[in-house]
Amino acid sequence: MWLFEQEGFDNALRISHVIVGIMWMGLLWFFNFVQVPAFAEMEAAARNNALDKLTWRALWWFRWAAMATVVFGLLIIAVFPDLYDGDYWGSTAGVTLLLGIIMGLVMAANVWMVIWPNQQIVIANARNVQAGGEANPDAAAAGRRALMASRQNMIFSLPLLVFMVGASHFYNVTHFEQFDLSAGMWLVYFLIGVAIIAVLELNALGRISGTGNGGLNVIYETHKNAMYTGFVLIAAFYVLAEIVLRA
Repeated sequence: MWLFEQEGFDNALRISHVIVGIMWMGLLWFFNFVQVPAFAEMEAAARNNALDKLTWRALWWFRWAAMATVVFGLLIIAVFPDLYDGDYWGSTAGVTLLLGIIMGLVMAANVWMVIWPNQQIVIANARNVQAGGEANPDAAAAGRRALMASRQNMIFSLPLLVFMVGASHFYNVTHFEQFDLSAGMWLVYFLIGVAIIAVLELNALGRISGTGNGGLNVIYETHKNAMYTGFVLIAAFYVLAEIVLRA
């Protein structure tokens, strides 16, 4: 059967990667666009009940969709190593895809190492308060840390999607094939991209400001600000490609 041939298996992995990726991004946007603004308008009792009944379920699908997206993505590269050799990574499509992969890995790490551990504190506190217990004084700070990481993931999600889709659909067209990737210019573009990713991530984790609550708070305070920042990143990476990679 074609499905059990290498090409069929590769296509099955790609379909799976897309499905779980949509689930991951959809839940990420649900949390940022819907849940957080709604929680801000709720009474404490209603918010605690939603955390107990709704958020923990959504987080289960969220974190495992993130894991599955990463696993299927890495398997795609492993199945067809000849398509992802040094020449490919040195192309415009390759270097942008590589930056997208790094963003995805950082986002997945945020899900499992920042968002989920801190949300466990928040949800446990909500359940304890509903049962008549005392509120955990650490819950607010934990919620803030989870929010900063979630907003940063939202920022990354927009250029990530452009890079992932673009690798197959427009970074490999004639316009971008005219870019000069000789003399290591692709490496310059890549290193600048990695630096941007690192600065934003460290900023969201509070490693730059030292507050632990995010450095440039203006880009995290509202979901709209995070969305605008994501679109600015898309434009910045495109302009950077035109400047650094243009022949």
